[in-house]
Amino acid sequence: MDAFLDLLPQFGTAAVETLYIVGLTLLFGGIGGLIVGLGLYLTRAGNILENRPISVILNVLVNFVRPIPFIIFIAAAQPLARVVVGTGIGNAAVIFTISLAATFGIARIVEQNLMTISPGVVEAARSVGASPLRIIFTVLLPEALGPLILGYTFVFVALVDMAAVAGAVGGGGLGDFALTYGYRQFNPVATWAAVLVIIVLVQVVQFSGNWLARKAFRR
Repeated sequence: MDAFLDLLPQFGTAAVETLYIVGLTLLFGGIGGLIVGLGLYLTRAGNILENRPISVILNVLVNFVRPIPFIIFIAAAQPLARVVVGTGIGNAAVIFTISLAATFGIARIVEQNLMTISPGVVEAARSVGASPLRIIFTVLLPEALGPLILGYTFVFVALVDMAAVAGAVGGGGLGDFALTYGYRQFNPVATWAAVLVIIVLVQVVQFSGNWLARKAFRR
């Protein structure tokens, strides 16, 4: 325990780094996933922006990236990270890589949630002359808001897991702390402290997401 107390400054820094990484990846990946997911849905046959070539390209791209295990993806994307953020290791590279992976995972979640919307609602908006942009922001997103909140809550949990895995390949945060000060120094207290913080963080976000989703469903 005394050894862990000496590590409290590093532990606090690691916890903040995890929040920083997960927060930015949820922002960037969330926006990217929403855009790609809308593209998947809107370009499907019979939808308001039907476009078979674009639909096929987006589906192939999403299906290509999603199955890749993250530990392999983060290594494979390292050259691209060097081009985009100037480095293949560290938090900047980790944020870029997780955001990229999250974009394609979130895209499929967005598409699936939009598919639950009754086609009649969209047709009603089209019949009164609503533009595609207006339909997106006044019909599709409001109608799918509750499921989308639950979907993004699930994604947050996955991003915490990705951020922890990134600690094995040069990223910071609680994953790196658990490996460096817990596993490699045979200090189980440090390891379990990191685990407990991650559990608390996930529980807080899960309960918050469930509460927001219930509010959205009742509106």
